[in-house]
Amino acid sequence: MIHADLLKLLLPPASVDPNGPSIGAELVADGAALDRALGYAEQALEESDPRTTAALLADWERVYGLPDPVLVAAGISQSFQERRSALVAKVTFQGGQSVAFYLALAATLGYTITITECHPETTEDDTEYPVRDEQYRFVWIVNAALYTVRDLVTEDDTEMATAVWGNALLESFLTRYKPAHTLVLFAYT
Repeated sequence: MIHADLLKLLLPPASVDPNGPSIGAELVADGAALDRALGYAEQALEESDPRTTAALLADWERVYGLPDPVLVAAGISQSFQERRSALVAKVTFQGGQSVAFYLALAATLGYTITITECHPETTEDDTEYPVRDEQYRFVWIVNAALYTVRDLVTEDDTEMATAVWGNALLESFLTRYKPAHTLVLFAYT
């Protein structure tokens, strides 16, 4: 009713009675329409940010090619928060090739990982070090938890699992964005 009161103030003084039954009903109807429009504008502002979108999440996903094709092929569903996190990760993605970059990428998806970089065996290595040949120069190992416990939110449906084994989303993202000449292996604890 904020706009109805403002519309009354816009009427010419003395020539129109703002409390008259006909004009009063018209002002209430017009004010209600303007109140709804203001509400839609505020909602549009929320929906224009991938970090806060809810109603337009499916549209954002369509534009950015989500959900990940690997997840779709495997029949794996994501919670609302995981879908939004994947969207934010894709929108803000800038690329990189450092260990810090891959740790941050995994963190945006909700995973905590460590990375072990491999190198070929040399005479300077400790005898406890695994024997690896020259091709291991291009191998790195992602160490992650075997399963991930999800925090359910009100937007999730009742069919959503609270724990997931295998971490297909993590594997998909790191494999897709790894340097082309490298091989990434996944070790789960």
